[in-house]
Amino acid sequence: MAVEIERKFLVSSDSWRNSVTSATPMRQGYLGGAVSTIRVRRTDTAAFLTIKGRASGISRAEFEYPIPPEDADTMLDTMTKDSIVEKIRYTIPAENGLVWEVDEYLNANAPLFTAEIELPTPYTTFRVPDWLGMEVSDDKRYTNRALSREPYSTWDKTSDGE
Repeated sequence: MAVEIERKFLVSSDSWRNSVTSATPMRQGYLGGAVSTIRVRRTDTAAFLTIKGRASGISRAEFEYPIPPEDADTMLDTMTKDSIVEKIRYTIPAENGLVWEVDEYLNANAPLFTAEIELPTPYTTFRVPDWLGMEVSDDKRYTNRALSREPYSTWDKTSDGE
């Protein structure tokens, strides 16, 4: 079984931009799923259907399959149009072969920026860059699924120090 282990942080400055190695626009939407998350993701050149299980700490089961881009477009336009998240994902090399992914959220989720790092084990150590802010790995509001339902622009940010 495939397992996703990731830590997620808010981004506190733009200094990460100097280290970007790629930028990929993404459009993704969500299909049903009370126990699991089923996502359709479309980039400029590829498309994927991803099924994620319920999180246990920073880990969860994850299965991802390539699908024809035309199928993804149809699913996004007809099955998920009320739950679309659009963002640009920037990749930044980290130490020990790890990679930071910084997501710049667009439209109703702007001006949110998050950074995540996928780890081989929950106990893997990594250097925390100075451009990272508060860790939000355990804050469900920052999952893309949650952002598709309650966009960042609708949050009351005065009550929790943001």
